[in-house]
Amino acid sequence: MKPQATFEATPPLDDAFIERLKAILPGAVITDSGQLESYLIEERGLFTSTARVVIVPDCAETLAKAVRLCAEHRVPMVPQGGNTGLVGGAVANQGEVVVSMRRMRAVRNIDPVNFTATVEAGCILADLQNAADAESCLFPLSLGAEGSCTVGGNIASNAGGMGVLRYGNMRELTLGLEVVLPDGRIWNGMRPLYKDNSGYSLKNLFVGSEGTLGFVTAAVVKLFPKPRHVQTAFCALPSVEAALELLSLARRNSGDAVTAFELMSEFSLEIVCRHTDRDSPLSEPAPWFAMIELSSSRPQDNLQEIFQSTLEEAFKAELILDAVIASSLEQGHKLRQLRESTPEAQKRAGGSIKHDVSVPVSSIPVFIERASAAVAEYMPGIHFCVFGHVGDGNVHYNLTQPDDMTKEAFLAHWGAVNDIVHPLAMSLGGSISAEHGIGLLKVSEIKGYRSPEEQGLLCEIKQAVDPDNLMNPGKMI
Repeated sequence: MKPQATFEATPPLDDAFIERLKAILPGAVITDSGQLESYLIEERGLFTSTARVVIVPDCAETLAKAVRLCAEHRVPMVPQGGNTGLVGGAVANQGEVVVSMRRMRAVRNIDPVNFTATVEAGCILADLQNAADAESCLFPLSLGAEGSCTVGGNIASNAGGMGVLRYGNMRELTLGLEVVLPDGRIWNGMRPLYKDNSGYSLKNLFVGSEGTLGFVTAAVVKLFPKPRHVQTAFCALPSVEAALELLSLARRNSGDAVTAFELMSEFSLEIVCRHTDRDSPLSEPAPWFAMIELSSSRPQDNLQEIFQSTLEEAFKAELILDAVIASSLEQGHKLRQLRESTPEAQKRAGGSIKHDVSVPVSSIPVFIERASAAVAEYMPGIHFCVFGHVGDGNVHYNLTQPDDMTKEAFLAHWGAVNDIVHPLAMSLGGSISAEHGIGLLKVSEIKGYRSPEEQGLLCEIKQAVDPDNLMNPGKMI
């Protein structure tokens, strides 16, 4: 069945508490129903927020005042960045306060010598990318929602995206944090250090914690030299196995200069061309497609020559059926958009059941083959909208309703399809959440896949840091 929110029974917020909150945070408390609306929307429409209060602090000190008051009154708090999450992690009920970081959006500093940026949690990802670019640097995190998602949200969810193969996910990109703790204290861990072996790695408690241990208010993140040369191609492939062989070939031949390697099923490209203004650059259909990108920051580089010779070698080995190489950065961007447009196209194509799984890269073909066979047997006529960041093992194993089935009837099979796909991913040494997180969507299911020791340690950490369970309760743990 379609996932539903399972909020704990929390009474509505007391009017006296709300008035006290307004008194200590003048101009930073929203209670008007019209103004609240944008904070209550959930990206996939799976859950409904019923919060009556949103606070929009302008600094960590202001947020700390609110957290101390909430702690005093045992009022739970739910953090929210750009509200683009896909697992219901920013959904709040009537007894909880939404904490929005929208006013804390500054890029405080770009350091092109240390290759670091200091930003506030509400900074839009694209703004950070542009600020780094202006200093001939690169912040490599790249997501479809980068025009609206925030750095704080990226940290809370340990965001991945297209560049993980080369640069790592948000955990690897984060050097230091400023965090408001559950009792209102502020931990200042804003160290711009690549090496710091002076104790437990506290920052890693908060990266990927979905705001369940504290609220990130600022961060120091890694930058890289801006690429001077970029080569992009869109290739038709005979199989998933060919995709992995092509990836391995490109990594070896280029000295590991592969920045992105994105896989798309035939149905994925078909709906992109049908439901967006994108057109396929290739004349014939194929079972699979890959968008591959290489980049280099060296002033003089033979990247184009390496790329072309790699593709020629792949053609001879029958790994590629057809390919187009971008002749400019603009054309390369359009090739990337074919892959980036897939989630939006799937929305328009009908009901969808989505899986954000990861398996070892070498296990991707067997996962897709076995999952597809089992799902097709369970529901004949289902469409396989499979795509993802194959270079790091992250497969968005998405499914679109059969042509003869209504959206509502299809979504009623959500749990049953999960029970086919998720155990298979786990049996191959994988995960049921590669980059989207747990939130409300997977919080009940994930417990069945954690060992007692792992679940116990997670609960012990939560209890030690947030004993009153006020920070984003009901999520992840």
